[in-house]
Amino acid sequence: MAKKGNRVQVILECTEHRKSGLPGTSRYTTTKNRKNTTDRLMLKKYNPMLKKHTVHKEIK
Repeated sequence: MAKKGNRVQVILECTEHRKSGLPGTSRYTTTKNRKNTTDRLMLKKYNPMLKKHTVHKEIK
């Protein structure tokens, strides 16, 4: 049975890694409450390929 509610799973992708043109991507999955946060999430997460914390934005 499917879960009911406002929580949805979203994917976060590194913005700096995408701009650099290097192969591979840094992605994280998380959940957000669709009712409280209607806009896209932006969180600082660790990128192991760049070896530093970078901004990760929600993708479609």
